[in-house]
Amino acid sequence: MTVHNARPVGAHHPLIRDLLTIRKDGAPDRIMIEGSWEHDRLLATKAPIDTFFWCPEAGTPYPVDRIAERATEVYRISEKLLARLSRKTRSDGLISVVRLPVWRPNTFRFTNSSLVLIADGVEYAGNLGTLIRTVDAANADCLVLTSRRARPSHPAVYSASRGTVLSTPMLEFDDIAEAAAWLRGHRFRVHLADPAATHSYRGAAYDGPTAFVVGSEGGGLSKAWHDQGCEAVSIPMLGQADSLNVALSAGILLFEARARKEGW
Repeated sequence: MTVHNARPVGAHHPLIRDLLTIRKDGAPDRIMIEGSWEHDRLLATKAPIDTFFWCPEAGTPYPVDRIAERATEVYRISEKLLARLSRKTRSDGLISVVRLPVWRPNTFRFTNSSLVLIADGVEYAGNLGTLIRTVDAANADCLVLTSRRARPSHPAVYSASRGTVLSTPMLEFDDIAEAAAWLRGHRFRVHLADPAATHSYRGAAYDGPTAFVVGSEGGGLSKAWHDQGCEAVSIPMLGQADSLNVALSAGILLFEARARKEGW
């Protein structure tokens, strides 16, 4: 396979220095994507591809022309440079830098079947990606981030979300009170996931727009969320562990609410 518009680029080019920065921790609005299935998912979306880096020597049978025709710029890199840039054991010689979609609070319209997940203070990119994937799987309307620590543009988020970071609506609020006011303005009943709560999630009401707030892996929910007057619910722990992984907890809560709303 030949990509005729691919220009060679070396290790000292400014684009490569930029890519190494994105590779480490992402950029505010761009994410690094590498590998065959990752590009399959990318091409199934409308996400703009800023730059595509291709290593012909990697020998992948992937139809790289499909990526190249979507990309603003296309570059050819050596195997040595590919090894320096790649985060994967096998990247198939395919690396793209992609613009993340931007969602605005005023563009959402909700119904009684709406579900929203709020992730407060999530620290790890892998968990953030899994939360995004869970929101997609439960057909929730969006993921809201407060007190964010992990970047949605971190490359690990793409893998953990199975690419759904490009299609799952996501909002970020700098202030928890602002996020809570936005939810109240849309008539959401907000449930705080708190292992110390005496009220089980099975007994909560899910008959209108429903939101769950899950906390960080280490510190749990910030006090500011408890100050919003929301109902706290817990998932009963039947063994020795005192809590579940944040993404697993979110999945249990979202699917319980979805099942009630849809009458499963």
